[in-house]
Amino acid sequence: MDESIFCAPMTRLKSMVTAVMLLVCATAAQAASCPALLDRSMPRLQDEKPQNLCQYSGKVVVVVNTASYCGFTSQYKGLEALYARYQDRGLVVLGFPSNDFGSQEPGSNREIASFCSSTFGVKFPMFTKTRVSTSAGSDVNPLYADLRKVTGSAPRWNFHKYVIARDGTTVESYSALTAPDDKSFIRSLEKLLAAP
Repeated sequence: MDESIFCAPMTRLKSMVTAVMLLVCATAAQAASCPALLDRSMPRLQDEKPQNLCQYSGKVVVVVNTASYCGFTSQYKGLEALYARYQDRGLVVLGFPSNDFGSQEPGSNREIASFCSSTFGVKFPMFTKTRVSTSAGSDVNPLYADLRKVTGSAPRWNFHKYVIARDGTTVESYSALTAPDDKSFIRSLEKLLAAP
């Protein structure tokens, strides 16, 4: 009897088992390297498809709540400029539209996406409209709830900014009055970008 007819299926089985084990190990390594603040999925503004925030691990992340009809709405331009200038160095801006303050973001996700793109040419990642204020209670976006716990600071108006360092645990909080082109804000970002 030719034993080679039994060897071929066993070799394929070993290859498949090895491939599955490598996939499991890679997934576990990614989960282990994702900081708790980013270990979550959020729906993307343009199509509402879930996006895992772990993809931003190891980057300096600016999290900002936005609104289309606010005195600070022009900060979109500065945020996009920051993203374009520092993206190659590891900076990402994440925008979270919210209608929590002054009802200044009444539009649908589709309307907000169109406004951001056509008015300010926004290319940084944007997520669906959400609740960010302390008045939202249990409806507050879980990322914002965790950022508030870490910093002790909650957004008081549109365009409040949190900056998460590359380590995923160090977080700074900036009020809406801090513009994206503020010199001290830029210095802080550059310092975080220079860190390993």
